[in-house]
Parts: sequence; C-alpha cells; structure tokens
Amino acid sequence: MTNSYAPSRQDSQQPLPKQALTDPVRYPSGAAAPVLAKRAFVLILMTLLVPGSAQTVAGNRRLGRSALRVTFTVWALAIAAVLLLLLSRSTLISLLTHPLASLLLVLGLAALALGWAALFINTLRLIRPVLLAPRVRPAVVAALVLAMVLSSGSLGYAAYLLNVGRDAIGSIFSNGPAIEPSEGRYNFLMMGGDAGADRTGRRPDSLSVISVDAKTGKTAIISVPRNLQNAQFSEGSPMRKLYPDGYDCGDECLINAINTEVTNKHQDLYPGVEDPGAQATLEAVSGTLGIKVQAYVLVDMEGFSRLIDAMGGIRIKAGGWVPLSGDMIDEANGIHGMPTGWIPAGDQKLDGYHALWYGRSREFVDDYARIQRQQCVQQAMLKQLDPATLLSKFEDIAKAGTKVVDSNISAGQLGSFVDLAMKAKGQDMSRLTIGPPDFDASFSTVPDFDRIHQRVDQLLAAASSAGAADDTVRRPGTAAGPLSAAGAAPLTKPATPPPSDFTPVTTTPDGEPITEEMLNQFKRDGDEQSIRDLVATNGQCAPL
Repeated sequence: MTNSYAPSRQDSQQPLPKQALTDPVRYPSGAAAPVLAKRAFVLILMTLLVPGSAQTVAGNRRLGRSALRVTFTVWALAIAAVLLLLLSRSTLISLLTHPLASLLLVLGLAALALGWAALFINTLRLIRPVLLAPRVRPAVVAALVLAMVLSSGSLGYAAYLLNVGRDAIGSIFSNGPAIEPSEGRYNFLMMGGDAGADRTGRRPDSLSVISVDAKTGKTAIISVPRNLQNAQFSEGSPMRKLYPDGYDCGDECLINAINTEVTNKHQDLYPGVEDPGAQATLEAVSGTLGIKVQAYVLVDMEGFSRLIDAMGGIRIKAGGWVPLSGDMIDEANGIHGMPTGWIPAGDQKLDGYHALWYGRSREFVDDYARIQRQQCVQQAMLKQLDPATLLSKFEDIAKAGTKVVDSNISAGQLGSFVDLAMKAKGQDMSRLTIGPPDFDASFSTVPDFDRIHQRVDQLLAAASSAGAADDTVRRPGTAAGPLSAAGAAPLTKPATPPPSDFTPVTTTPDGEPITEEMLNQFKRDGDEQSIRDLVATNGQCAPL
C-alpha cells in the first residue's frame, strides 16, 4: 500500500532544501498528518487575525509583506478613529458623513474585503488540502469559509451599509452652509404633514420646535398649534412686508396655511430658496416664539410611519382610548363615520400605522390633546432609538429616513448634531404648548405674543440650567394652574405628580371596563358626548 502522505514524484525529483526537514510550515510535503492539520488551522487563524502573516511564513513573502503593510496601516487608522471617538466624537461623525470622505471609506472597505478574500483563497492554496487526511479536509474548508465570512464578509457588509447611509444623507440633507447656535441653542422646526391627492399643498398638521443646548444637549420641545392666528413673521422675512402686523388676513389665515400660500403665490419673494413655503413657515414660527429657528425638517406622515416600523415600533403609556377615525361624513361639524379601530388606554407597543394614528387623531378631543400625544411619540422615538436598534435595523431606518420630504440642515454639520443627540439622550425634556394645558383654549385665536416670548425665554433658560427646569417649568401631563389675565398658566412648580405617574382611564365612572364595543355602540347610538367623556384623558401619554 502506498503512503498517501508521501511526497509526490515531482517533489521527489526536486532536491529538498535543508529546511524541509525542520520547517513543515513552509515545506509541508513530508510532514505527518497531525502536523499538516494543525498547520492548516494555524494558517487560517493567522490570515484572520493578521492578514498577510500566513503568506510571509508559508508562501509568497513579497505578497505577505505588502499585505502586512496594509494591515498595520488599517490598525493605525482604527486606533486613530478610537482616539478621535474618545476626544472629538463630532469630528469623527463628520468625517463619516462627509460625502467625499464616506465615498473613499466605502471604496476602501470594499477593496479591503476583496483583498482579504483573496488572501484566504491564497491561504487555501498554501494549506494544500490534497495533503490532508480526508476526514480533516471538510473541517479545514469550513473553518476557512467561516473565517472569510466573518472578516471579508463583514467588511463588505459594512461598506454596503455605509453606502446606504450616504444615499440617505444625500436624499435628506442639504449641501448648504453650516448654521450657528442662537444664544447658545440650536432650534429645529419639525413639521409633519400629508402630501396626499386629497390635500391642497402641504399644510403641516403638526409644528414643533426642538431646541437643544449647543453644549449640554439639554432639550426643550415647543409645540405650536396649527390653528394659531395672527402669526408674527421674524424681522427680515420677506412675508413681513406683506403682513407687518402678523398673518391677519382672516379666519383662514392659520399658521399652517402659510406654506401653501407662499408656495402658490409668493415664491418670487424667496429667490434661490429650495422650499419657499417651508422657509416662510420657519420665519413665522421664529417671529411668533421670539427666537431664531435655524433649520427645518418637513416629514411626510407616510415616511414617519415607515420610520417607526423600521425601529420595530415604539412603547408608550396611553392615558385614554384613541380612535382610528373613519371617513368624514359631516365636514362642517367635524363628524366622522364609525371608527375603524381603537388604541386602548394603558401600556402599548405601537407599529408605524398605529403610532401615526395615535399622533394625528383628534376626534372626540381638541387639537391640544393631539399635540400632547405627538410630543409623546417624538420622545418615545428619541428614547427608544438606542445604538443597538440603530445598528441592527440601520438599513431599514436609513431607507425610511429618505421619506423626509425636505430639510435645510447641512449634511456637513451632522457630526455635531448627532453628538448633541447622544448628549441629550436620557435627559429630561421640558415641554411647552402654545395652547392647553399651558394656555387657555382661546389663546391661539387671540395670542399675546409678549406672553409667549416670556414663557419661551423662561423655558429655554430653565432647560439650559442644571436642576432649574423642575422649579420653573411645568412638566407635560400635569394640570395647569390658575390662568393669568393673559391666559397662561403661572410659571411655578406644580404640586401634581410627574407625567409618567398618571393612571390610564380604563373603566367608566361606575367601574365597568371600557371596551371597543362599548365605544362603538355609543357611536352607533349617536351619543358622542359619552365617548368624549370616556376618552377625555387621551392627551396624557408617557414614553416607556
């Protein structure tokens, strides 16, 4: 019987160097089977941990040295990135989101993935599977394929995800100049609206300013009701020349109508501006609140729904039942048909569709209950979009993010803003609504702008002062105090419990459990007042 592990005829015809007797790593032909198996796994491990080292000790030394130079260079860059992450996180994020730098990184990762795969293939040639015992060969090949997937495959997937992120950033954000903080804060206007076929223009259904301290990340949310009248345009706004005393052209001149009016009639006032309607709305919110709002994001509601689905849903505690309203049957009186469903009170996990309805439904309650729920949904998204969720669902989140209709935030400034978002995460947010529960219900019809400016100034001062917010600003979900002559609740610390301590209303005053069938029966009977009484607390909400 011939020895299957003996040197081949070709090998036996060549004079073996002296090292062949003592160096089975480079000259495996005469080695024993256990040595060959050990050698194979060692070479795979070397290629996985130090790419190029296997070629240096067992193959083409020139190739190995070139690969090692690349390996050490990548290690040095990785160490530099870690140091940058520790010392200047915003700078690192800015580099990763910069169009040219991110493109070079995508190409570099793809090249490294291909090069690493080529080294594994070369390592397989160096192993010479024909010399291995038959029972060892499958294990060696499987180990090499696994190592290749873990290394080269991971780099290739990272390049793909980074390219997805590049596309999302390019679709969402502008290439405009960087913005500077105003009085130490960045103020972003978040507008949400539908651009469906049944809508005229893009009237935003929700308007919120997210104000972030440029150093600490302390955040405040200011909600402006869409039906605010006589909105004031900021100084320097082209619309201020048309409406020097405010947007006061009648009952139809609500703040959310500015977008449509400017888009349809006054685009010439904003030459070179990509979205004049959004810019004019930003200027109206700035003048109304008495602060400088530097940037806006206009989100289509369908994109909002998809983003929450990409996150895996959001978790909230709902204070009362919320209807998924049917079609409008009496537009003059705002009466809908039978609800298509209900979101119960209590702890809930909402997918995108139900989160969208939870934030937009206003049947049986007023706009201000809806505003409170919208703020809660925003907080839940910020709270629950943790690094693990972002990494595991990055592709879906990035693609959903491209549903943002418009934004004038500069892509070059994303690094500093992401860094601020990380600082803000986990901190309490102060909230203010230009309407109930912070002002009376009629305040948005005849607003007192001096009073608004005073409240906003005090809110932002408190949000920027450690420990001051609880003593000066009423937290969301607490009861408003006695109204002042101007129609606003006083700026004192409330004696009521924190907003998360409210008890969801799940029973009638008689103790009978509230059910979907009960609410629908009231609707069939035309007894909408009973529904209003049972769902009156649906503005209460807290993220979980």
